Amino acid sequence: MRKLKNSELDRLSVDEYKEIVKTRITVVLDNIRSCNNIGSVFRTSDALLIEKVILCGITATPPNKDIHKTALDAEKLVPWEYFEETEDAVLRLKESGYRVFAVEQVENSISLPNFIPEKDQKLALVFGNEVKGVQQSVVDICDGAIEIPQYGTKHSFNISVSAGIVLWDLVYKLRK
Repeated sequence: MRKLKNSELDRLSVDEYKEIVKTRITVVLDNIRSCNNIGSVFRTSDALLIEKVILCGITATPPNKDIHKTALDAEKLVPWEYFEETEDAVLRLKESGYRVFAVEQVENSISLPNFIPEKDQKLALVFGNEVKGVQQSVVDICDGAIEIPQYGTKHSFNISVSAGIVLWDLVYKLRK
């Protein structure tokens, strides 16, 4: 086995990235404290061609050196928007035809392996604060909730890990 060089990875150029059709998924970050987590979500969103990231509440916005540390310029490519209140972002998405799902542990959540996204449906996913998760007032106005199965003693993943797991899974299912 030989590690591939960057030139062998067949990555999109910045211009190609800007022109390519994106996956019809928008990420909503509900009061994320860590700029490293925010940057990681931008980087994951770039890698999976996510259409947009919406930053809400205390979530920091670019330009920010700590976001940049993990985003590595993805924050300059992935479109983003800011809302002071996450509820306003969710309501706007729903008015625009999105089905909005909290990624959270709630009653009647859908286990990620069982969630099958509809190919032509616009989808938005809300990821919550590192300690408190998605606000209950936001969960209340979502169309549903997706839960990642977990088997150990901890009850949650880091938000950037959750975003990576859920986004990769849904993009994989949509591209099949």
